[in-house]
Amino acid sequence: MMTEPKARNMSDMTDMPPTQTSASGLKRHLPLIAIGAAAVLGAVFLRDYLSFEALRDNREALLAFRDANYALTLGVFMVAYILIVALSLPGATAATLAGGFLFATFPGALFNITAATIGATGIFLAARWGLGAQLGAKLQTSEGALKKIKEGIDENQWSTLFLMRLVPVVPFFIANLAPAFLEVPLRRYVISTFLGIIPGTVVYTSVGAGLGEVFARGETPDLGIIFEPHVIGPILGLAALSAMPILIKALRGK
Repeated sequence: MMTEPKARNMSDMTDMPPTQTSASGLKRHLPLIAIGAAAVLGAVFLRDYLSFEALRDNREALLAFRDANYALTLGVFMVAYILIVALSLPGATAATLAGGFLFATFPGALFNITAATIGATGIFLAARWGLGAQLGAKLQTSEGALKKIKEGIDENQWSTLFLMRLVPVVPFFIANLAPAFLEVPLRRYVISTFLGIIPGTVVYTSVGAGLGEVFARGETPDLGIIFEPHVIGPILGLAALSAMPILIKALRGK
């Protein structure tokens, strides 16, 4: 007696009109579509406004506004940084520099890390809601090399997440999206993002804190400083430490 209603329910699902299923699928993809559209429009219309040059040309007005309205400046800065990351807009590096320029290395680095983590979490949730669940299910039922890769990542999620954040060559937006497609738990993603971006963010925030002298000399900031041996060395050391569990498992034949 219990199986007949269940069968009817399954039948109702299969008999769902195509327009209803397509509308549901479109709704799930709307956040990613909106992010993609915002990224394209931002690249076209906002690139000149979210840049080092814009920060240089408006530095005196920004400092004066900060001195008169510190809390408001911080609020506007945090919201702007979150939107830049969440919508994949151009200017994330300029925003990090601005955090150091306006608020010094500390607490500027804390503001930058917090805003970047919130923004990254936003795009992670949008990707997971839109495509992550479907791709995760497909990877789970896949066979061959693809399944082995998925299983290897699942067994070493913490190490993989930290490596993606610590290694400077991994683009930030890829590190934001990939975990959503690999069914990484939200809590693990947030923790690894917050901690993993600390080294690089502190470096760029400190560069931003010294922009006053750079502006005075009429120069541009040296963003390649992160690849200097005394900077990249400790970061790669942390990356190697994060990779240690993967190496140990490999040596043990797992």
